[in-house]
Amino acid sequence: MSFGIALSGINAAQTDLNVTANNIANSATHGFKQSRSEFAELFAVSPQGVSRTQVGNGVKVSTIAQQFTQGNISTTNNSLDLAMSGQGFFVLSDDGASAYTRAGAFQIDNGGYVVNSEQQRLQVYPPSTTGGFNTSTLSDLRLVTNDSAPNPTGNAEIVYNLPANAPVPVTAVFNPADPTSYNNATSLTVFDSLGAAHTASMYFVKTANVNEWQSRLYVDGTAVGGPQTLQYSNTGVLTSPANGQVAFPAYTPATGAQPLTLNFDFSRSSQYGDGFSVTSVTQDGYTTGRLIGIDVDSTGVVQARFTNGRSLELGQVAVANFANAQGLQQLGNTNWAETFGSGQAVRGQAGNSGFGLIQSGALEASNVDITAQLVNMITAQRNFQANAQMIQTADQVTQTIINIR
Repeated sequence: MSFGIALSGINAAQTDLNVTANNIANSATHGFKQSRSEFAELFAVSPQGVSRTQVGNGVKVSTIAQQFTQGNISTTNNSLDLAMSGQGFFVLSDDGASAYTRAGAFQIDNGGYVVNSEQQRLQVYPPSTTGGFNTSTLSDLRLVTNDSAPNPTGNAEIVYNLPANAPVPVTAVFNPADPTSYNNATSLTVFDSLGAAHTASMYFVKTANVNEWQSRLYVDGTAVGGPQTLQYSNTGVLTSPANGQVAFPAYTPATGAQPLTLNFDFSRSSQYGDGFSVTSVTQDGYTTGRLIGIDVDSTGVVQARFTNGRSLELGQVAVANFANAQGLQQLGNTNWAETFGSGQAVRGQAGNSGFGLIQSGALEASNVDITAQLVNMITAQRNFQANAQMIQTADQVTQTIINIR
C-alpha cells in the first residue's frame, strides 16, 4: 500500500512541477494568467463507515486553478495595443466562434480588420444611427480606408472691431484692387462641396452716414452680390441687421461643385477706438481628409482621425466578464472559451460597473511572479524526492521480509 501512496505523491509532485514549468515558460507572454496546483487527500471509504485506524490512500491533484490577478501594464508605441486594467476580457471572433483574451496585441490585416496574431478579429459595438453605440450586437472592428468626405462652408463668423473715427474712402467707386476705395479688409478660407478651398475676402467701407458701414464679399476675386449695410450705435454696438446675420447670394465655384451659399455672423463685431482688428475667424466647412491615426479612449471608443481635423467613431470595444473566470477553458494563444462552469459571458462597456478600463498603446504583462515560481519549484522538487525516498524505504522493508528464513 505504501508503494501506491508514494506513487500518488510522485505523480502529484510531477504535475506541480509541470504547472510551475508552464508558468515560468510564459512569464514573458502578454496577457498570460498563471495557474496553481491544488491537491486533495485520498481515502477509501467503506459502506460501513470509516475506521478509526484508517490510513489515507495518498494524494491527487484536485484542480489546476487559473489565477486572474492583474498583470503589470507596460506602454508601447502602437495605438492598437490595448491593455485591460481591472476586470474583463476582450472579445474575439474566430470565424464566428467567440473567444476571450487579456492579450491586446492587435494589428491590421489586408482587409482593414483589427486582428491578433492568429487572425482572430476584435469585436466592437457598432455605432448607432441615432448616436452612441448599439450594445445589442457585435461586429468586427474595421478601420476605414477611404477618405473623409468634405463639407461645404455654409456659416462663418468674424469677430472684428472697426475704427470709430474712420473717414469715408477717398475713391468713391469700390475696387478691391484699390486700397483707397475701402477702409479695411480681412479674408478666410472656405470650402465647396468637392472639398476645394476658396479665398473669401471681406471688405469694409465707411459711408457718409454716421456709424454706418458697408461690407462686400469677394470669393476668389469674384464679387458675391452687392454691398451689405452694417449700422452701429453711438456706443459701438451692431444694431442692424438686428441679429448680426448677413446672408450673401449663392456663388457658383469654377470647380463644378454645388453653389456656395455663405451666411456671415457679425453679431460680435464692434466699432470702437481708432484701430481695425480681427480677433476670431471661424467657418463650418472642411476639405477632404486622409486617415492619419486611430485613437482608443479609456472606455474603448475607437475613433479614426483625418487630416481635415475630423474624427469618426468606428465602434466601442466590447468587453466581457464571467461569474467564475476560473471555469473558463484554455484554448491556447492566451485565449479562453466559455464553459458551463464559467457561466455565460456578461458583455458590457469598459468603465461600467464590473468592468475595468482600457489603456491604448499599452500591453498587460504576464502575472507570473518568477521568484514565487522558483520557490514553488524547489518545494515540488523536495516533495518528489521525499516520495521517491518513501518508495525506496518501502522496497527495503519488502526486501527484508522476503529475506526472512
